[in-house]
Amino acid sequence: MIEISKVVVLGTGVLGSQIAFQTAWSGFSVTAYDINDTAIDQARLRLASLVKTYRKEVPGADAGQEAATLGRLSLSSDLATAVADADLVIEAVPEVIAIKRATYEKLAQLAPSKAVFATNSSTLLPSALKDFTGRPDRFLALHFANSIWKFNTAEVMGTSDTDPAVFDALIKFASDIGMVPIPIHKEKAGYVLNSLLVPLLNAAADLAAGGYAEPHDVDKVWRIATGAPMGPFQIYDIIGLNTPYNILLHGDAHAQQIAAWLKDSYIDKGKLGVASGEGFYSYPPAN
Repeated sequence: MIEISKVVVLGTGVLGSQIAFQTAWSGFSVTAYDINDTAIDQARLRLASLVKTYRKEVPGADAGQEAATLGRLSLSSDLATAVADADLVIEAVPEVIAIKRATYEKLAQLAPSKAVFATNSSTLLPSALKDFTGRPDRFLALHFANSIWKFNTAEVMGTSDTDPAVFDALIKFASDIGMVPIPIHKEKAGYVLNSLLVPLLNAAADLAAGGYAEPHDVDKVWRIATGAPMGPFQIYDIIGLNTPYNILLHGDAHAQQIAAWLKDSYIDKGKLGVASGEGFYSYPPAN
């Protein structure tokens, strides 16, 4: 039987920080790892912001639970120390296959044999990474949506090598941390969420990059015509522009043109989305 009590999250960006915080909030011991002390300092700021967000948006949040959560959550820039006794390692490093593969090659040497590895990749298939893990039978995808505390799906997708007991254990773990598990029965690029979402975001970017309509007007049409609470460019800002940029950069020639537009018009100007205070929209500083 697979028991999960000690969880490590690799990568403390927007979603990695959320995964770490939500997991600690749900009672697990969590270590959040990143590559250097500068990244760890940024992670502390993100976690402090999440305390304020949970206080405002999560029913029943109080000072006692916030303190307990932070007490269960530690930060480290030493990978060997971070994973030394891990039961589950959730990888949330940048969506670049070379970075992910290199991460797993290191992880395979350092993590105990009991540890299950899970990638939070939003677009890459786990089979593209399994041979670098050193334990393909204990490896699968566990994909979260952004704003994890309210958009609480967790897509679980294995490979042909994934042990069914590992798959079932991750379904249970997802439920234990307040997610709604979505079992995916065979590999599908984009999983469920991004199979639906990425074409929408790409179509929106194509309209704006091509000069057909302004981002705010694209959002306005989508919200009014469908009743959706947010338009695609509002979603871009929540995700953060770096992730879609990295995905588009590795696409076809047209996708690379859109990536160049994102970079020149927004990313190079420091407009990265909600996390930077400005993207397609401007955001007031958190109180």
